[in-house]
Amino acid sequence: MLVAFTVGLVFWVAAWAFGMKAFDAFLVTVALTIGAATVRLVMPFLNQLMGREGAAEVELGAAERG
Repeated sequence: MLVAFTVGLVFWVAAWAFGMKAFDAFLVTVALTIGAATVRLVMPFLNQLMGREGAAEVELGAAERG
């Protein structure tokens, strides 16, 4: 997430230097940061759904524990 924010800020400065409106360029930074945060939040659920990793003991219901 920090990398996406840094890349967004670099893009913001570069786009601003080339004549793009500052607010419009900053919206790209916001979109990159929100996108990275969303991926980080959703990835554990997708991994569990696709069977890449098992659910934690706390997440299992009483019937599934045995």
